Amino acid sequence: MRRFAVPAALLIFLAACGAEPGPENAAAPPATAAGSAAPSGGAVNTSPDQQRIRAQKVDAIAAQVPPAIAADGKLLVGHSGEGAPPLGFLADDDLTYIGVETDLAQLVADVLGLEYASEISSWENLFVGAKSGKLEAVFNNVTVTEERKDIYDFATYRVDQLAWQVAANSPIAAIAKPADIAGLKVSVGSGTNQEKILLDWDEQNKDAGLKPAEISYYNLYGDALLALKSGRIQAYFGPNPSIAYNVAVGADTKIVGTASGAGPDLQGLIAAMTLKDNGLVKPLNEALNTVIKDGSYQKVLDRWGLGNEAIPESRINPPGLPLQEG
Repeated sequence: MRRFAVPAALLIFLAACGAEPGPENAAAPPATAAGSAAPSGGAVNTSPDQQRIRAQKVDAIAAQVPPAIAADGKLLVGHSGEGAPPLGFLADDDLTYIGVETDLAQLVADVLGLEYASEISSWENLFVGAKSGKLEAVFNNVTVTEERKDIYDFATYRVDQLAWQVAANSPIAAIAKPADIAGLKVSVGSGTNQEKILLDWDEQNKDAGLKPAEISYYNLYGDALLALKSGRIQAYFGPNPSIAYNVAVGADTKIVGTASGAGPDLQGLIAAMTLKDNGLVKPLNEALNTVIKDGSYQKVLDRWGLGNEAIPESRINPPGLPLQEG
């Protein structure tokens, strides 16, 4: 695996607007030490010795891998160095790249009978690498969009989920509809899909004669967390993976609601991406469905606190986020 430089402090994702390029998550939490308490009562392993969950080769699926890809015995998978826990981040040795995306890519490579090989690059270069065929697959929290489907094929493996985070001792039990945020002090990332949803909810409340929300913006997720824990805001609306990991390694916040990252009319989906019509998407899809059925997929998601993003089956090129106007 290639070494790469990642900023020390907080790793920040850019705003998610569906169109490429631009990381799908708006903000990421600060890295935390190994051994922090997880929801299951176990621990989040952030050491370089990951002891990954593995899968068995399935000959019938492996035989479907295009010869040009199978020739070197490896599946070269792209990940972004701009990632963050629990998607993809540096282990405690500051060298080894770990996370849910690497674990799922390993499972798929196992089923295909290939050695998992990773290449870490910028977010933009993941698309360039896949388009050129240099990267055989990309596992990097990429949302399926109609625009991207013109160039790439997709095999889905998680839902694109947003979450509402509140303090652990908050009296707020659930946020599931616009009326639930009426009059609340809330925070969201500027220019993100979740901001669009929040502002739409707020307008619906105003039209219904309900009290508007008091919306605050913070550049860093860490600042939003401090505001949440100090009581300056009552709820934060952001990407579920970052929030779920933060909840997993701490005991001072909780998730009280989730929503599709694509908005109310479409469930957004995260998928493995490969060059369109290169013949790999079908074996990727079948490999994912194999690990979904044998339970190893769920174990990986649960390991990173993302069990609420599981899907019942992988699909090829499902409806994606629509083309952006303008």
